[in-house]
Amino acid sequence: MQSYSIGQAAELLRVSSETVRRWADGGRLRMDRDGSGNRVIDGVGLAAFAKERAAGMHPVPEGVFTSVRNAFAGIVTAVAVDDVAAQVEIQCGPHRVVSLVTREAVRELGIEVGVTVTARVKSTNVHIDLG
Repeated sequence: MQSYSIGQAAELLRVSSETVRRWADGGRLRMDRDGSGNRVIDGVGLAAFAKERAAGMHPVPEGVFTSVRNAFAGIVTAVAVDDVAAQVEIQCGPHRVVSLVTREAVRELGIEVGVTVTARVKSTNVHIDLG
């Protein structure tokens, strides 16, 4: 069975090692000791914790009805518009998301550099919601 060090778990969860220690000390994340006495986290337990933690990070806002569940809140960093289409780049934490949408959608939604948006990803399509 795969196990992870505190540092490895922190990297996977995108938090500091100290945060992982606090979660373990507070009973939120189970840790054991390996044969050398080092603190380790069971891979199955870490996967369950990561999934549970992610479920609460980007809930669908009140009043938004969508079948798309993969949501990335971020800030628009670039918009390139041509006659019909537009390319919108969004920085969502450590992730850069690029969406191709219509010129009309960019205009109607008021999408421009510096605007906060949510990129919703379903299959190979990226949908952008305001708010």
